[in-house]
Amino acid sequence: MRFSTERLEIRPFMEADLADVSRIYMDAATCEFLLHDAWTEETMRENFAKKLEHTTLAPGGNVSLAVVHNGEVIGDLSAWYTEMKDTVEIGYSFYHGAAGHGFAQEAVRGLLEALVRERGVHRIQATLDARNVGSKKLCERVGMRQEAHFIKDYWNKGEWTDSYVFGVLGDEIIVGTNE
Repeated sequence: MRFSTERLEIRPFMEADLADVSRIYMDAATCEFLLHDAWTEETMRENFAKKLEHTTLAPGGNVSLAVVHNGEVIGDLSAWYTEMKDTVEIGYSFYHGAAGHGFAQEAVRGLLEALVRERGVHRIQATLDARNVGSKKLCERVGMRQEAHFIKDYWNKGEWTDSYVFGVLGDEIIVGTNE
């Protein structure tokens, strides 16, 4: 899966992306609401190797994509099929230094459009820690609606947390012409 938006290139990760991606995931604030802790010098190569392996969106697997602006990886998009027919879940993380420029919204919106255009998905969803206000706002900005609020349903990093599920149907997404 590869596409571009007005300002961004979205593509599979390459070996040369290690430093940029590590900068994203070695930041504790970025990882606060993720399912894993911040990367360390000891774990970054192993964690990054997994991103290099996830190149194809297919049932039972997932795809990890680099969000590139001016030659620099500023974000990470992920997508995987759920157990429900033609339903894909997405995830995303972005470098805090790229915040405030609309890059996350542009990248995630592009991903939604690509999933509909290239894969014909019926439904796209995102599950997030309810405390992650930025992620909630991003889902809303790209046209996803909050469909569920689960109370203390997920045990993560030593505590029970609430989660939100956001969703959008493929036929609700206006597919752009960017290739």
